[in-house]
Amino acid sequence: MSTFSFIRRTFMLAAEARATVELAGLAASWGLLSMTARGDGHPVLVVPEFLTGDIATWPLRQFLGDRGYAVYGWDQGFNLGPRPDVMAALQARIAHLADLHGTKVSLVGVSIGGIYAREAAKSRPDAVRAVITLGTPTRPLADDVLSGDAPQSLIDALRLAVESMRDRIAKAPPVPTTAIYSRSDGLVAWRACLEADGPMHESIEVFSSHLGLAHNPLSLRVIADRLAQIEGLWKPYAQRRLA
Repeated sequence: MSTFSFIRRTFMLAAEARATVELAGLAASWGLLSMTARGDGHPVLVVPEFLTGDIATWPLRQFLGDRGYAVYGWDQGFNLGPRPDVMAALQARIAHLADLHGTKVSLVGVSIGGIYAREAAKSRPDAVRAVITLGTPTRPLADDVLSGDAPQSLIDALRLAVESMRDRIAKAPPVPTTAIYSRSDGLVAWRACLEADGPMHESIEVFSSHLGLAHNPLSLRVIADRLAQIEGLWKPYAQRRLA
C-alpha cells in the first residue's frame, strides 16, 4: 500500500466517526426537520444494516413516526446477512402489515438492509409502495463493491453476506426506488450504491458517513420527501445533491 493510500484509508475510516456528530446534528436539527413533508399514515418498515438491529434504526423510526407514518422495525434481531428464513420472514411481515393497514408498505433499508428491502419488493410488488436504500451496495462491481478504505475483516464479512444475491441484486425493483448514497462513505464504494436507471428509479447524493446515513438530517429530509408522494404519482427528486 502506498503512503498516499494509507493516509487516505486512515482518514476515511476516521471520518466514519462523523456518525456520532451526525446523530448530535439530528437532535439540533429536529425543529427544522419538523417542517419537512408529512405523510399519509401508510406503514413504513425499516430494515437495519449488517450486524445491527432495530435499536440502530430507532432515531430514523422516531422521525418517521413524527412525520405521521405507521412505522415498524423488522423485528428479527441482529442482521447477520441474507438467509432464506430471514427473507421469508420479511416477506411475511410485509404481507401482514399490508393486510393490517389495508394499503401497501414502504420499505427503508440501511446498507445491506436495503438489499433485503429491494429483494422483498421484487417478490411482493403488490404489497410494496416504494423502496428507499441508504448506502446499499446494489451494483456488483467485483472487488469495488466495498470501499478500499474499509477494514479487511468487514470487507470479508460483507462480501460473504451478499454473495448469495450477487447475481440478481443489480436489477431494480418494479416499484419507485430511491438510492441515497455518499461519496465520502468510508465503508461502501459509493458507485456500488447507485440505483439502475429507469422511470421509477433514482440516486440522490448527500454528504454523510456510512454509519450516519440513517440519522443524517440530509438523508432524513430526502426520505420525508420521497415517502410523502401520493401513491401512483411518483416523480424524481428535484434536487440531486444535498451537502
